[in-house]
Amino acid sequence: MKSPRTLRTAAAAALVIALTAAAPAVAQSPAPLQDRPPTRAAALHDASPSAGSALQGAPAGAAPQDVRASTGTASQGVRASIGAASQDARASAGVVLPRPTGAHPVGRDTLHLVDRSRADLWVPERRRELMVDLYYPARTTAGAPAPYADPREARLLLEGVPDSDPGALAKLTATRTHSVAGARPQRGKHPLVVLSPGFGGPRYTLTTVAEDLASRGYVVAVVDHAHESLGTVFPGGRVLTCVACEKAETLEDMRKATVQRGQDLAFVLDRLTGPRPAWRHAAVIDRKRIGASGHSLGGAAAASAMARDPRVRAGINMDGSFGDPVPADGLDGRPFLMLGTHTDMHLPGGLDHTWDTAWRNLDGWKRWLTVEGTDHLTFSDVPVLFDQLGIPYDAETQPTIRPERAVQLVRAYTAAFFDLHLRGVPQPILEGPAAADPEVHFNDPVG
Repeated sequence: MKSPRTLRTAAAAALVIALTAAAPAVAQSPAPLQDRPPTRAAALHDASPSAGSALQGAPAGAAPQDVRASTGTASQGVRASIGAASQDARASAGVVLPRPTGAHPVGRDTLHLVDRSRADLWVPERRRELMVDLYYPARTTAGAPAPYADPREARLLLEGVPDSDPGALAKLTATRTHSVAGARPQRGKHPLVVLSPGFGGPRYTLTTVAEDLASRGYVVAVVDHAHESLGTVFPGGRVLTCVACEKAETLEDMRKATVQRGQDLAFVLDRLTGPRPAWRHAAVIDRKRIGASGHSLGGAAAASAMARDPRVRAGINMDGSFGDPVPADGLDGRPFLMLGTHTDMHLPGGLDHTWDTAWRNLDGWKRWLTVEGTDHLTFSDVPVLFDQLGIPYDAETQPTIRPERAVQLVRAYTAAFFDLHLRGVPQPILEGPAAADPEVHFNDPVG
């Protein structure tokens, strides 16, 4: 039988299949996966270079091309004004992403990483590969805004959407972030947060929370896990699609997938904080202040990484089943936030029993927050994309929270959690229900 987080029909949009169907039904359901609609599994090959990546054809682990901002004070101001105007003009043609709320401009770099010590779970003949976007506080807003998605990734994301707006692909392709590609980072040491998207979701679906954290002074590494998204461009013109969406059939498959992702996050930490870091600006990372977060399977991966890697001091799971259970003896007292839907899935005693088990096993500071009016996709960029691309939700229960409000709440509680536990700054909104946020419920089950 299908789980209450039912799989969509074969006629559902590819976007919904990848992000709504695969993630909730496989990564969240307490029941085995059945009757899954067909998905594309074979990797696509495209020889054309990626417009959004500075690493096409680069060697494994290489840092992206160094695109430096102008250092002249007067020219910086002029360039910043021109850049802001051109960014607004481009944004008008694409999806308009909510602006970051912090005080700092945001820069973005991209890394291609290969862990030669591990085979890929889904394609065992390949070594495990990752694409990583690094968002960070930048010195200036001068420069071109980074694209939201590579055109090929956008096409694969929207392919198969029934009766979609013919202009949706052009609009998504034209979308620009609020980050400057290749900008120089601000001096000093900054906490690091690693982010992992939902099963089937590309890394750019966590852009709004990543940019916001960076604008508040964090370095943020958003990870694309090979063969686990609907479409991700890798160096050499390769476009890898979701082999995992076809191969993952049981809860044991998803446990292995969760563990693999946790290992991915640990590997990213190795390459960012080790003796020979892959990022040319790695010196700005504070190695003693590291957190992990993610959506759906990515949230489960954050907990899995914490269970095995003491470098991760704090973690968040956004609406994902704990496919790799929190150990019975906890996480060595480290803090953890469970942030989910206010539904029968992730309320105490709900359909996803892994949340009740995780709550009992967590042995440090912990919060179980649920947000009224949300659904599984609320904790990503997808509500903003759906709203502006004219894509309807293919779900029995429609979310009632506005996309902009959803982004605001996810950003606020994510930043508050990491500010408290990585910076030691008190956060009243984490102490109990706030009148300003009536949608957010604090749950404190006993036992």
